[in-house]
Amino acid sequence: MKKTIDYGTAWRILRTSSITDQIFIKASRIRSIEEKGISRIDEPVQDEYIGIVNYCVMALVQLEMNSEDDLDIEVSEAEGLYDKWVEVSKELMEDKNHDYGEAWRDMRVSSMTDLILMKLLRVKQIEENEGQTIISEGLDANYLDIINYAIFALIKLSEKDKLS
Repeated sequence: MKKTIDYGTAWRILRTSSITDQIFIKASRIRSIEEKGISRIDEPVQDEYIGIVNYCVMALVQLEMNSEDDLDIEVSEAEGLYDKWVEVSKELMEDKNHDYGEAWRDMRVSSMTDLILMKLLRVKQIEENEGQTIISEGLDANYLDIINYAIFALIKLSEKDKLS
């Protein structure tokens, strides 16, 4: 919301494919740092996971809004849309945690990064297919899954920092 106050809703000009590419860049940086073990830019991977969450929410808002809708929306409307999709994501996370028994807690953060990248490749393919799928979940389900994996990674990294 702070960036929305600073920049307005300039992100509304982005097509979902552009947002997907931004998420891909962030996830690729995380994987690169995981593989190399060092970062030459002084920005922690946690910030990248937070960026992934925010870009996924932007993508969900873009999918919901009509491209003919006004690009400039009030900060309060943007906040309401953000909160709506965060709540949808949280409910999905709680439902999956119930069914899977929090299996994510036994996963490596690097596996979560790989799953995010896999989901992004799926999203790119769906976008190439103009949003059409035969049997697979749609764009929204993939963005929601990406949010959840990013949150799981943030939780695991936070818990690791507390132990250090």
